[in-house]
Amino acid sequence: MKMESGDFVMPGDFLSVSEQFLPGQGAYEDDGSVKSGVPGNVLIDEEEKEISVISKSGGPNLLKVGDIVYGEVKDVRGQRALISIYAKKGTRRELALPYLAAIHISQVTPGYIDKLTDAFRIGDLIEAKVVKIMGDNLDLNTEDITSGVVKAMCTRCRTFMDPCNESEVYCPVCDRKEKRKVSKNYDY
Repeated sequence: MKMESGDFVMPGDFLSVSEQFLPGQGAYEDDGSVKSGVPGNVLIDEEEKEISVISKSGGPNLLKVGDIVYGEVKDVRGQRALISIYAKKGTRRELALPYLAAIHISQVTPGYIDKLTDAFRIGDLIEAKVVKIMGDNLDLNTEDITSGVVKAMCTRCRTFMDPCNESEVYCPVCDRKEKRKVSKNYDY
C-alpha cells in the first residue's frame, strides 16, 4: 500500500523503502524500510525526499539526525568508541528507546588524531551530534568545538578532572594530565 500525506499510521507501520524516502520526524529506518515511530499522520516532502509522521500528542521522544545528545563512553576499541545515550539536549523528557551509538575516529576532530584513546576514555561523559540513525543504533560526530568530553574521570583514581585546554584534562588528586577531545561546554 502506498502512503500518502494525511494517512493515519501506528508505530511500526511501513511507510516506504529507504531508497525512496529518508525518515523524518516520527519515523525511523529499519533494515531498508522506513517505519512509523509514533501514532499520527503521514507527511511527505517530495522535494527533500523525506517522510515524517506528525503526532498530535507529542509522542515518544525519538532522536533524529542533527540532534545533540549526551552519553557515556562504554568502550574504546581501535577505530570506534561505543556510547550509551542518556539524553537529548534541550529536552527533559526521557528517550523512548535505549540508544547505543558509535563514534568513528574520523568523526572525532576536523584534524588527525593518532589514537582514539587520545579523545575518549571509558566512563567519560560526552556531548555529540547524531549523523546517522539505523533503528536504535546511532553514528555520532564530535568535530565542532561544543562537542566532545563534558566530564572526564582520571584513569588512575577515577576522580573527575579539570580541563586544561581543548585537548587535555588535569587530575588534581594524581597531579597528572591526560589527553581528551574537550568540549567547550565542559562541566567544571
